[in-house]
Amino acid sequence: MARRKARIRARVFGTSARPRLSVRRTLLHVYAQLIDDDSGKTLAAASDLKVKKTKEGGKVGVAKEVGVELAKVAKAAGITKVVFDRGGRAYHGRVKALAEGARENGLEF
Repeated sequence: MARRKARIRARVFGTSARPRLSVRRTLLHVYAQLIDDDSGKTLAAASDLKVKKTKEGGKVGVAKEVGVELAKVAKAAGITKVVFDRGGRAYHGRVKALAEGARENGLEF
């Protein structure tokens, strides 16, 4: 997993104009950040700790809501285009749901 993540990070780089959307998935939670790698700063963040959890959709539904919330925070910060960093995980399940939620609410990647 670490080698796969390092291989992805060698190619994916975020700037202030197009930050990196980094996804962190654990067994219980999902986190997303918009990161400017030039300055090493987090521009926006969202997680399921602050998103209202519903019974519908389970963890995948919650991940989609995190994507929606991140898109709202990004719009408020004036960010519309990002580079997607799936963190070494397959583009499936919660990672895919988060990406779709962000796309549906205005983020381009």
